[in-house]
Amino acid sequence: MNVLFFGSLVLYFAAMALQFAAVAFRKEKLGKAAWIAFLAAFAAQTAYIIVRGVVARRLPLSNQFEFATAFAWGVALMLLVLRTRMKAEWLSAIALPMIFFILSFAALQPREITDLMPALRSGWFGFHIGSAVISYSAFIVAGCIGLRYILLSRKNREEDSFKLQQMDWLSYRLVALGVLMLTVTILSGAIWAEQAWSAFWTWDPKEVWALITWIIYVVYLHLRLRSRKQGLVMAWYVLIAVPVVMFTFAGVNTLMSGLHSYG
Repeated sequence: MNVLFFGSLVLYFAAMALQFAAVAFRKEKLGKAAWIAFLAAFAAQTAYIIVRGVVARRLPLSNQFEFATAFAWGVALMLLVLRTRMKAEWLSAIALPMIFFILSFAALQPREITDLMPALRSGWFGFHIGSAVISYSAFIVAGCIGLRYILLSRKNREEDSFKLQQMDWLSYRLVALGVLMLTVTILSGAIWAEQAWSAFWTWDPKEVWALITWIIYVVYLHLRLRSRKQGLVMAWYVLIAVPVVMFTFAGVNTLMSGLHSYG
């Protein structure tokens, strides 16, 4: 399994380096090589997750290492879908570093396979944590698109207007998906918490920061739908919100203790 995990990490790094070179030197062949390296990395990571799940005889989502690995995989999956379905080749240069960064964080965590804690042995396990993976991944990719929007808008070229509109639309759709899935995460977590600890809400740090994250992105949707905000302002919004997502993902578990300290 280590070969698959670290092989995917190396391949993601290679894809990132090749993509940067393709942008810097404007070489289409380097871009194609970066995409091939990315596909190989995604395949290796997918195989790793499947094998780990088979060996553990459960969904591999029970601790910080497994969640971070799934998180990186979720971002990679969204990149794969957006590139193949929406022809968003421009996303690779921003998303690949995020995938590599998240998977590198996973590599620093303990990788031992352990049995589930009694509180985690529930039918809500995969539903709750899986929806969190999708939610965080959507928010991160939306932030990547926001950064690309900001960089491209500074060039102020008329031929980029369609691409900017596509970025703005994709970012909004991803935030909407992220809010939906984070809502599912919070509600399923509350039901699960009542079953496990006899309380729907315990003001655990993870719960609080998940709620803070949810509020931030609900405000985005409010500004978008009610105040008709869009374009550069909203690109900055989703970019600035990324550190909140990353703190909810890793900072809470690293700096605070609570009921979610295991994952």
